[in-house]
Amino acid sequence: MKTSDADILIVPGLSGSGPDHWQTRWEQKLSTARRVEQRDWDRPVLAEWTAALAAQVEASTRPVILVAHSLGVATVVHAAAGLKAGAVQGALLVGLPDVERDDRLPEIDPDFAPLPRDPLPFPSLLIASRNDPFCSYERAEDFSYAWGAALVDAGEAGHLNPASGFGPWPEGLMRFAGFLRRL
Repeated sequence: MKTSDADILIVPGLSGSGPDHWQTRWEQKLSTARRVEQRDWDRPVLAEWTAALAAQVEASTRPVILVAHSLGVATVVHAAAGLKAGAVQGALLVGLPDVERDDRLPEIDPDFAPLPRDPLPFPSLLIASRNDPFCSYERAEDFSYAWGAALVDAGEAGHLNPASGFGPWPEGLMRFAGFLRRL
């Protein structure tokens, strides 16, 4: 699949992926990409976030590819079973946060936990770091198996965000292109 053949929905996490974030850069670079907007980026409410994603999938006129980061990954996983059947052709999931940890950020709606463990109804690729402060690699690996997602070991890459040196992230864009070719 080519990017021009799909509606690419960018699904940011907490705070909405600022101007230096790779998601924002990809949104600007890919002509068919658009952001799933949320009412409140700093106080996420699961029901609102999943409803916004579902509305964007429903409004899409081409096959949908999801590109989620951090809490956006949790949003995708929670929404997956209720999304328009057959609309989503694949999902790139990056930097899963373990919302089941006791030390999760207090501004995150507790309804984000637990994360669903059902297999995702579309092909997916989870990219996880070995030193992500929000999720251990072992937990990410466990969830990838439950979801039927292919897992990519990003090494010691932090949370795969600008704070850990991933602004432009050309390697991620190449990985995304490879994922699309297999769809």
